[in-house]
Amino acid sequence: MAPGEAPIAEVQASVDEAFDVVLKPVSHPELAEIRIDENLFAIGRTEAPFASCAPEAVAQLSRRHARIFIEHGGVYVADLDSKNGTAVNGAEVRQKPARLRHGDEICFGSKLSYRVQFVPRVHARASAVRPASVTLAPKRTDLGLQPIDVAQFPFLVSKADALFARYREQYPHQVNYVSRRHAHLFLKGGAPYVEDLGSTNGTFVNGQRLDASAHPLADGDVLAFGGTHFVYRVSVHKEEGDSTLTQVAVADAANEAAAEADADKTTFVGSAHSFLDIFCVDQAQLREDEVNKEALPEADDTRKDPEKRRKRSKFSMMFSELRTAFSGGERTSRKRVLTVGVGVLAAIVAIASALYFHGSSERRMKGLIASGEYAQAAGVASDYLSRHPDDGQFSALGTEALLKAKVPEWLAALKRGQFDRASAVIAEMKRLGANNADVRPLVDELEWIGKLESFVLGRGGPDAPIRIYADEDRVGEILRHWDDDATGHQRALDRISSYVPEFREPYSAALSHLRKLQSDDSVYLAAIDRLKASIGKELGEGHPEALQAVLTEYAEKYPRLGGLDRVREDLRQYIELQKQASAPSLAPLVALLATIKFSTPPFQEQFRQMSATKLPSPAAVNQYEAVAQAWRNGQTAQALDGLQKMPVGAWSDVIAAEVTHKKAVAAQFADLQKARGTKGYEDALLSFNETLDARDDTWFIKAVQPDVAAFRDKALARAQELLNHAQALWGQYRANGSIGGSQRLESGISDSFRTQARLLSDAQAEAQRGMRIFRQVKADGAAKWTALVDEINAEAELQRRSLQELRMVLEPGLLKNKLALIGGPGGEERRAP
Repeated sequence: MAPGEAPIAEVQASVDEAFDVVLKPVSHPELAEIRIDENLFAIGRTEAPFASCAPEAVAQLSRRHARIFIEHGGVYVADLDSKNGTAVNGAEVRQKPARLRHGDEICFGSKLSYRVQFVPRVHARASAVRPASVTLAPKRTDLGLQPIDVAQFPFLVSKADALFARYREQYPHQVNYVSRRHAHLFLKGGAPYVEDLGSTNGTFVNGQRLDASAHPLADGDVLAFGGTHFVYRVSVHKEEGDSTLTQVAVADAANEAAAEADADKTTFVGSAHSFLDIFCVDQAQLREDEVNKEALPEADDTRKDPEKRRKRSKFSMMFSELRTAFSGGERTSRKRVLTVGVGVLAAIVAIASALYFHGSSERRMKGLIASGEYAQAAGVASDYLSRHPDDGQFSALGTEALLKAKVPEWLAALKRGQFDRASAVIAEMKRLGANNADVRPLVDELEWIGKLESFVLGRGGPDAPIRIYADEDRVGEILRHWDDDATGHQRALDRISSYVPEFREPYSAALSHLRKLQSDDSVYLAAIDRLKASIGKELGEGHPEALQAVLTEYAEKYPRLGGLDRVREDLRQYIELQKQASAPSLAPLVALLATIKFSTPPFQEQFRQMSATKLPSPAAVNQYEAVAQAWRNGQTAQALDGLQKMPVGAWSDVIAAEVTHKKAVAAQFADLQKARGTKGYEDALLSFNETLDARDDTWFIKAVQPDVAAFRDKALARAQELLNHAQALWGQYRANGSIGGSQRLESGISDSFRTQARLLSDAQAEAQRGMRIFRQVKADGAAKWTALVDEINAEAELQRRSLQELRMVLEPGLLKNKLALIGGPGGEERRAP
């Protein structure tokens, strides 16, 4: 099995819906196995079947612990920020879901583990009534909200989605009460359910806030997200063709008129969201939400803001300490107290003076920032920190000034897609912050977001194809940067947002793009890795033709996998290169080398290897081109001499055969000239003409063309005779039955195989000869034979390919002999004159 290749059971489970996911208990054998036949399965101590297990077995499960789901032909587990965590084969599952494979061990907490298996489904699923759609009709008609018709599941409720973000300008707070991953609607047993995703302000069904479990939805339910603004009446449609607005009217008669009036404004959700995105936990999202106090229980006294407590001032504490030091509970003379007091006062004045003059630069910075002179303040900070790089307070001021001065300019360039300009702004920020250790990591974060946006927009948006041999390295680089310290990166980006509020929107967009790339990483990049392994394996073993079916399979299974056209073109060129490298003439190979160009790494590497061992060097190519030109000009002696002086190499046998052929052509042409006017001249002329190659033997073709034209009628009769014979041979081959798999697998060459192979080979050769004559005399009668020739060629190619696929079964010498009986590709072997 190739590296990274899934076992057969997994491949079938991902393609054939007759397979289920089974969790077999490992740590607690007394527990029953769990069979999952839905696309989403909940793990939690209050979920079935865990709620009925012994308490000690599920003690480490959280109420919302994890979810197992099936998507894109794969099975995944997502941890929902559980207290005790989830691990697959000992590796902890963190912010993004982990792919499950047949035989994996999955552990919830540290004491509850299961073995993952993909097994055939014992019984077919009972046919469930699948709703055509679920409509969410706004309960209030005065808010301008539009109905939402959900036709594909799962459906993610998110303030980043256009369905809710469209109201941001009109209702900024209400939109911000909705989380980025607020809730999702999905199907279970054919019925719609809603599940809250740990949102800040909650999801409500009929006024009750949802807990950790999913809740079924029924006609007439009232569904609210984040409070009392986004509140919808639910209508479930179980029959196709029903008017969703009519059903909404039946469910909510009070809103009938409004529903009919807004029929043309209904938003139809026609494509499903991704479970991979839904269950990517991102703690930073909660910090983006605005708390809706109406949606949360009132805070008790213990939750009051600690900032409201009284604090002793620093000066009060200082004077208290001074009073204790000078009095100490002892009697002290008034003169001593006065003396000490004067000394302390003088010290305070000296310290205050030093602080005043020392803080002049700081006061200037604060003044510039307060007046909005951020660029000038950034320059002052750069100059000051070049002399005092360890001044932490000044560094913080410099950070604020630099971000406020440059980030808006950087954002404007990014918004216009001027990535070179954005990079120039980053370079300027690095220069101004060269001595400010506080700002450098923040500038690095901005540079990373610029690279992320440039990559996403450059390839056509977040949903554009992931191109093999083009995008995977950049995606990996972007994700590695984030994964190195995700929490630290979030803190840095949050800090930038606190200084420059307009940064929040691109920050949110960047996080959305990041989650999409993380989803692509778990699905498409994993598929690309497997495809690369298959390409390397088949090329390394010399079976490039097997990749045609592999590429077709991946194109169908992964519709957003791009760059396959480049791979297919390289594969086509490579197969043609291998074919011409073993052809009986060097001319087609030399012509191909002049035009061939590979664009993907594995084929480039294979071409380098072939060039070093099997292909003629550039000097040999130039020498052969001179030979070919001399031959085309009729300089036979010069061409033969040049061929015989060709350097020795893997092509030497081909050169020797070509020398023999060219000598035979030259000799037969000389004999033909002597036979001119004799009785057998016409037959000799046509026979000679058949052996000539239209590309290489142009001089000889031109020399005999007048005589061939003079015997045109006889040539056409000859072509008809050849094609009729080919048709008879083909009919006999078909009547006997095509060569079957059992004949190809024979340990020897049976008489039946030999007979059929000869019939097929001779039919192909005769058909090719007849068509060649038609082309030589430029006759129109060839068209009616084209279908026959194509049919014969297709059968011959099928038999050759089928024999090649048995290369691991048949003995090499036997395979070679069987292929020789079938004949060469296209029947184009050079015929001896």
